[in-house]
Amino acid sequence: QVQLVESGGGLVQAGGSLRLSCTASGSIFRINAMGWYRQAPGKQRDLVAVTTSADITNYAESVKGRFTISRNNAINTVYLEMNSLKTEDTAVYYCNADVTTSRLGRKPFWGQGTQVTVSS
Repeated sequence: QVQLVESGGGLVQAGGSLRLSCTASGSIFRINAMGWYRQAPGKQRDLVAVTTSADITNYAESVKGRFTISRNNAINTVYLEMNSLKTEDTAVYYCNADVTTSRLGRKPFWGQGTQVTVSS
């Protein structure tokens, strides 16, 4: 099994910044990609940013130029630096990892989610 533990959410004013972290642990053979999704009330869960083991990154159009995803492979951790936050960034942010495990093969795993609230 693989566990993802997120931290760094909170309340911030519009224009402010937050940094999210997510660390993976457990029966990990290889992490193929790690990323962040978000879900606002009444809406579907959407991709925010992802980074792969080949150092390919992808961002949602709405966050390009404001958010930066990075990864520390030595500690199986992915970060999301969020700047110039807008009220529409308010959502629960979920960490996702595409992991090849020691026993279960390749599977996606999710964190528990962390709330980000941007006030006007």
